[in-house]
Amino acid sequence: MKILVALTSILGFLMVVLPGPLYQYAGVGLGTAFTSLRYGVYVGGAALILIVLQVIINRKNISWGSTIVYAVLALIAVAMPVSMMSKASTVPPIHDITTDVTNPPEFVAIAPLREGAPNDVNYEGGDITKQQLEAYPEIKTQLLPQPVSEVYVAAEKAIATLGWDNVTAGALPNTLEATDTTTWFGFKDDVVIRLTEKGDNTLVDVRSKSRVGQSDLGKNAERINAFMAELRKQLG
Repeated sequence: MKILVALTSILGFLMVVLPGPLYQYAGVGLGTAFTSLRYGVYVGGAALILIVLQVIINRKNISWGSTIVYAVLALIAVAMPVSMMSKASTVPPIHDITTDVTNPPEFVAIAPLREGAPNDVNYEGGDITKQQLEAYPEIKTQLLPQPVSEVYVAAEKAIATLGWDNVTAGALPNTLEATDTTTWFGFKDDVVIRLTEKGDNTLVDVRSKSRVGQSDLGKNAERINAFMAELRKQLG
């Protein structure tokens, strides 16, 4: 049973951890990667059951050090996908979030980089807008008490601090564009920031959109909120 526990724990762990790097660097398809995640949960669950049985049946001769290691690997195999599925159940299955749903900021500089991506640069509106407004009522245009020139510089610093790739060259006036690459799967999500003068103040609109996938697991809304927080920090 010790060998079976070791094999199932390690296999389940690898089935959950490796899909991201394999998709990102080895050309494994997204469908295959997600299938591996799904079955990794089952393998990890089987490993946990075997570990419990091993503890019950062979308690006196058990090697607690290795058993704890295998239990941790099995727990990771179960917890990571379950956490993703739990998150998906609490957010709408959308991937294009914007502070201005009636006139969303436009991707221009980034548009060529998204050619061939499953999700194009267009904003669908309709039911997508309805779902966003219900799920993320806090995502709205922000009015800042600084001039556009000052906010623009702060926005550039915020992009750099957040580790995004600045792709602003060729963007519309008073607009910044950037790409955020996720760590695990290497998904590229794009952001456009539009600054509009309003007297001595500045209206800030942000749009964040995933290049692939139907649901973003709430990541785009989190990204917009993170940018707004960092922008305010940069402005002091």
